[in-house]
Amino acid sequence: MSDELWSLVEPLLPVPAPKRVAGRPRVSDRQALCGILFVLHTGIQWEYLPQELGFGSGMTCWRRLAGWNEAGVWDQLHLVLLKKLRSAKQLDWSRAGKRLQSCPGCPEGPKSGPSPVDRGRPGSKHHVLVDGQGIPLAVSLTGGNRNDVTQLLPLLAKVPSVAGLVGRPRRRPDVLLADRGYDHDKYRRLVWAQGIKPLIARRGVPHGSGLGVYRWVVEWTIAWLHGFRRLRVRWERRDDIHEAFLGLATCLITHRYVQRLRAS
Repeated sequence: MSDELWSLVEPLLPVPAPKRVAGRPRVSDRQALCGILFVLHTGIQWEYLPQELGFGSGMTCWRRLAGWNEAGVWDQLHLVLLKKLRSAKQLDWSRAGKRLQSCPGCPEGPKSGPSPVDRGRPGSKHHVLVDGQGIPLAVSLTGGNRNDVTQLLPLLAKVPSVAGLVGRPRRRPDVLLADRGYDHDKYRRLVWAQGIKPLIARRGVPHGSGLGVYRWVVEWTIAWLHGFRRLRVRWERRDDIHEAFLGLATCLITHRYVQRLRAS
């Protein structure tokens, strides 16, 4: 993990509680976060986390991930990164794309259910909303049996208010593009009511998905998300742990765009 990224994460971490009993020294937060990133990138099981790398035990990293997620660290970090991009005028609010990707695994647990695209096997769905360049604005996790269109408004509601320029913070794109899985007049009206123009493909129309030439932008972001091996299959029974990995991966992808500002 780079010093630049750590400088953004460190102020957001909660202050650790004092140890009640003397014992081994506490593993530093930076080392624990490196262990979490190792699991996210490789998909390795917690108990097999290599001790010789100095990350601490898998249980230590697991507890830190759960605690930091409960404290809202990844949501705060994502907002910090979005503010940096907006202040540099690198957020494209002219359009936003909505897509989902199925995630197999998790036989039982919250936000898991029989997937209609995987012969009824249990799984989850990753819902992603990106701006015109593919920068993730919001992500969410649902069961594999949840109807796609029902998650449209909750995902829009998860977009944070992004400041960074003179005037009001912004959280709504001008246009929402989605494929025919979201074809429902009721939801078109509800999206219009929020001041967003819906461009959603209609069922039975032979040409186009609704995302048009911008489909690759959303697919690119989903491919980046599932480039983190821990997100390809949901191994966690607890939904908050998988959501923590999803939120951390979203921050890492957004940070890549922030790094481009330095390079340009």
